[in-house]
Amino acid sequence: MRNRGSFYRILSSLVIILLAIQSTLPIHDRIPEQYLVSCVTNGKADFEELLRRAHGRLETGQSRSLFLAIRDIADAEKIDLSQFFKNKNVADIRSLPEKNKVLLNALLADSKGKIKQGLDLKGGVSCVLKIDDPKFEDLVASEKVEQLNKAIDIIRQRIDGLGVAEPLLRIFDKNCIEIQLPGISTKDNPEIVDTIKKPAKLEFKLLHPTLVPKSKSERAPIGYEVLVFERDNGDNREEEFAFVKKIPEMTGSMVKRAGVIVGQYGEYEISLAMTDEGTRRFEKVTADNINRRLGIVLDGKLYSAPSIRSAIPNGHASITGNFSQRDAFELSNILNNPLEVELKFVELNEIGPSLAEDARTSSLHATLIGAAVVAVFMLVCYHIAGVISLVAVMANIVIVLGVMAIIGGTLTLPGIAALVLTIGMAVDANILIFERMREELLSGKSLKSVISAGHEKAFSTILDANLTTLLTAIILIYFGIGPVKGFGVILAIGIFATMFCALVLSKGLLEFLAEKDLVKKLIPDFRIKPKFFDFLKHTKLVAGIYAIVTLACAIIVISRGTKIYGIDFTGGDEVVVTFEKKIPINEINKLASEHGVGEVISVYQKSIADNAEILRIQTSEGQGTKFFDHLSNHFQDSKLSLVKKTEMGASVGRGIKLNALISIVLSMVGIMAYVAFRFETGYGVGAVISTITDVVVTILIYLALGHQISAPMIASILMVIGYAINDTIIVFDRIREELKIDRIKALKDVVNLSIGKTLSRTILTSTSTFLAAFALYMFGAGVIVDFALIFLIGVIIGTFSSIFIASPVFYAWHRGDRTTIAGNNAT
Repeated sequence: MRNRGSFYRILSSLVIILLAIQSTLPIHDRIPEQYLVSCVTNGKADFEELLRRAHGRLETGQSRSLFLAIRDIADAEKIDLSQFFKNKNVADIRSLPEKNKVLLNALLADSKGKIKQGLDLKGGVSCVLKIDDPKFEDLVASEKVEQLNKAIDIIRQRIDGLGVAEPLLRIFDKNCIEIQLPGISTKDNPEIVDTIKKPAKLEFKLLHPTLVPKSKSERAPIGYEVLVFERDNGDNREEEFAFVKKIPEMTGSMVKRAGVIVGQYGEYEISLAMTDEGTRRFEKVTADNINRRLGIVLDGKLYSAPSIRSAIPNGHASITGNFSQRDAFELSNILNNPLEVELKFVELNEIGPSLAEDARTSSLHATLIGAAVVAVFMLVCYHIAGVISLVAVMANIVIVLGVMAIIGGTLTLPGIAALVLTIGMAVDANILIFERMREELLSGKSLKSVISAGHEKAFSTILDANLTTLLTAIILIYFGIGPVKGFGVILAIGIFATMFCALVLSKGLLEFLAEKDLVKKLIPDFRIKPKFFDFLKHTKLVAGIYAIVTLACAIIVISRGTKIYGIDFTGGDEVVVTFEKKIPINEINKLASEHGVGEVISVYQKSIADNAEILRIQTSEGQGTKFFDHLSNHFQDSKLSLVKKTEMGASVGRGIKLNALISIVLSMVGIMAYVAFRFETGYGVGAVISTITDVVVTILIYLALGHQISAPMIASILMVIGYAINDTIIVFDRIREELKIDRIKALKDVVNLSIGKTLSRTILTSTSTFLAAFALYMFGAGVIVDFALIFLIGVIIGTFSSIFIASPVFYAWHRGDRTTIAGNNAT
């Protein structure tokens, strides 16, 4: 019976690839009006008339967007919009305004492209909030910064809870907070800023035992105030008034966590779990006030006022109200991250991408050139097998993007860095398999046997290399914030996609060709066959070169002082400029380079209030006004005017810095632990020392060349770690294999032989990766060039360190004696 393994491998691969493609569609946002009309399933003529009237509201400025105009008309005239969209199930929502809101929000979300893009690629919304507390102005500067940073940490957690990934938050103008949200439009999401800045002040207050006001203006008894309680009555909401004590019995500080539950009638409620102190206090309050009503007040609004029937000792309560599922989760998120201060809205703007359009275009072209170069390289080296490798790499990219679309991830420059690393790992996995197949070909085996043996012998190497990188990715996801976490997510997805494509898709295609006898030779039988070379003998020479380079670069870096830090880490000046003629971003960056201004970030913004467009230019401290003068003199026909200059804080806050550091340290510990477990302690020590060397030397060389530490640099360094450990594991796996095969040979000879046998793979992988990164460096623009430069340095350093640092450290750890290596396979 014919082996049908290849058929099932190819079939399963096709199914997964098609599902991934479907998940990414549509790639771009659809025109809202066209999308709405296409979704109408009933009463199309009536809906088109509603659209016409909505356009009328837009033209007169009564509504800010088409979706809001439709919602405003529907709310005013009590129109149930679900009648036009029978395939959208919102029947469980009783309140008509809430039902229309949820329906339109769902349609708006569906109209967007499935792959979200970050601020650097697409832009979004920028808002500035100011602490609204007289006591704040009396604080000293350090206390103000502390309070602002605390507010930033809480707001960041709220934004993460809303599903908006990769936001930018920083201190702005000494007493404000700037928030930039990617892919968001306040025209269609007007409530998002209010949701972010809510203080979430939760209080439990007793209602008056006998008196009930008839209106909000009624005079309250001493110690009480009038609050309004809205009750849902189908299409309408009725108001109930209550006298509520001004002094609360408990506050939100006694609530440990909030969550969302479904009540007995299917409505959404907010469950509250108290702290130990809160549990004791809640039991006393309920025991002392049986048959009275206890109001649950949030930000001055009375949400519910249940009657106390008995003492409640378990420390649980709930907030009921007219909540949609989305509202309930948003409120729960806010309660879990309460602000201690109130924030006042200052300004709101729509912002363009921080990576200029020409930079995005040239970087895309550079990526395509790099891919083409790698494709040619693989075809030259592996012929038919090279074609299969390229198919697997393309499938890998599709799967990663498909999973990103499914989980709602955001694609940013650090994410692209992780994607590039994923491609490198995918190519590397195929090269490992093909080189093993080439070894089997030289032994005279049949094509089917070569394919089977090549995959079998490469499997453990691919598994160990990818699992080690996966461990790093998991740590980045768990401990990382913002771009660091985003990098980890894409890297983790890419690892699974790489293993699937290499071990399932590639193998299936190779077996299919062999079974059908379509080709006689998959891989050319030439390979790099170096004569025996004593790599360990040259360790001291290479170590000396490393030491000299490191010391020289360190001296240069120290001499630069704080200039090594970019705006992301130090903050700086921001100038707001009006203009009559727009200046291309690349021209602004070119002028900054000519005048030695340093890093400059320029973004065009459009005010939502008056639709006026401005240019915001961020520079290092003390350079803002100077650069504006240069700009104004050089582009006189643009008639630039300086509106204001402000100081801004670092966008990479202390939380991101600390978590990035923790992530990297834990990655090193995790790598050492895994390698020691899967291999042996000496391997783990060698892997960690080699990786640390790669990171330190790469950073020092990059900074010595005049560049700065920035957020994209963090992503690039993480990528270097992933690449370097992958390279090291492959050498170590061969050493372990050779120790099993030859139980007599001296450890020194085993190490040298293993390095020599993996040298062809090392050269081929490094060359293909270097070519791709070099294309980005030569033809890219903006931060893409910096990213490519770091990776170029990292590839060179990582290649040498896997040979001349990792293996010699392993050898030195065992003092050249193979009998000290743990495990039965050592001797």
